[in-house]
Amino acid sequence: MNTTPTPPPQPRTLVLGATGFLGRWLVLELLGRGESVAAGVRGGPGTARDEQLRHWLREHGTDDSALTTVAADLTRPGLGLTTADEARLAGVRDVHNLAARYLFGLDRAEAHAANVDGALHALHWAAARPELRRLVHLSGYRVGRDTAPRHPLPPAETDALYARLGAYEASKQLGDAAVRVTAARLGVPLTTVNPSSVIGHSVTGEAGQYLGLADLVRQLAHRRLPLLPGTARTFLPVVTVDHLSRFLAAVPEFDDGPAHSHTVLDPATPPLPKLIALLADHLGVPAPRALVPVGLVRRLPRALTGADPETLSFLSEDGYDTTSAGRLAQAAGLHHPPVAEALRRWATRLVADGFGEGGGREGKVDSTAPRSGRFSRFGRADRTARADRTDNRPR
Repeated sequence: MNTTPTPPPQPRTLVLGATGFLGRWLVLELLGRGESVAAGVRGGPGTARDEQLRHWLREHGTDDSALTTVAADLTRPGLGLTTADEARLAGVRDVHNLAARYLFGLDRAEAHAANVDGALHALHWAAARPELRRLVHLSGYRVGRDTAPRHPLPPAETDALYARLGAYEASKQLGDAAVRVTAARLGVPLTTVNPSSVIGHSVTGEAGQYLGLADLVRQLAHRRLPLLPGTARTFLPVVTVDHLSRFLAAVPEFDDGPAHSHTVLDPATPPLPKLIALLADHLGVPAPRALVPVGLVRRLPRALTGADPETLSFLSEDGYDTTSAGRLAQAAGLHHPPVAEALRRWATRLVADGFGEGGGREGKVDSTAPRSGRFSRFGRADRTARADRTDNRPR
């Protein structure tokens, strides 16, 4: 009796950052649609990351037999692929680059290598695919609104951007511009997707990432949020991870032409104070007593506020044009789930998971990391509090 396992079909889609927060949900969605998928995993098949991804997929009711794992390193030209893996990926027509370093307080060189150079390495690899249909680049929140991006910037402008925004946000802005400019020059069909704050699954609440808005919920649940930065009109929109993964999976089918850009968020998200009040009521804890202007928080010592300066620019009253994303969602038959219920389920799951601090099902945050502070530590992440979207990061 032949017990040799049947090799998976030749992949038609490559997902970079496949073992990260968003990557695994996208792989789950694509496999559920019957697509053959390759996952770029640092170290390749048989590694702990590969096994963890496959275990997670099976736990979520998905057969992983159509999944091919290749060893990919986004920090290297050609993605560091072997000749054998290049041959396995010869039929790839869709490339999803979800790989990035999502962490505040990053070193500039580390951020640039992953979020700028890495994005360009993925683009150049995609450009060489003979059957390429589309490159989908997951860009950043509040990024890509420049209608005339420039790349490369003069060194003085680059230095000023890093000084003003911090390494994470600056590198995401530079990476977005680099990909858009270079794709146009090379003739690569490109879609950039700019999601808002991503929360858990609309039914189960599961997310697995504990930065950004999740850290604000942590402070609320622990009764450490007496004051909230922002105004009554501060808008921090959300999108559920299942809606975003379905949207990403639909992009290559519904986008055509050289370039598209979509801002994906749920426009029904309440203003931040109302969002926090909703969650406070759900968790049975006091809501913040008052609002504090972001400008004042910037001027106060960080030791007093506990607020990471890199996160404060995300607290804005800005609105966003979601017209193109709405058109694609309508064409694909996608609808945002009810946002209030999704937020409640997400908050419930965050508490059940111990906010990733080792007390729940998905511990990803060092419980020894300091968590004090009178104001919200919105989005703050110490180096021990990592939640990367990618396994293709520099070491």
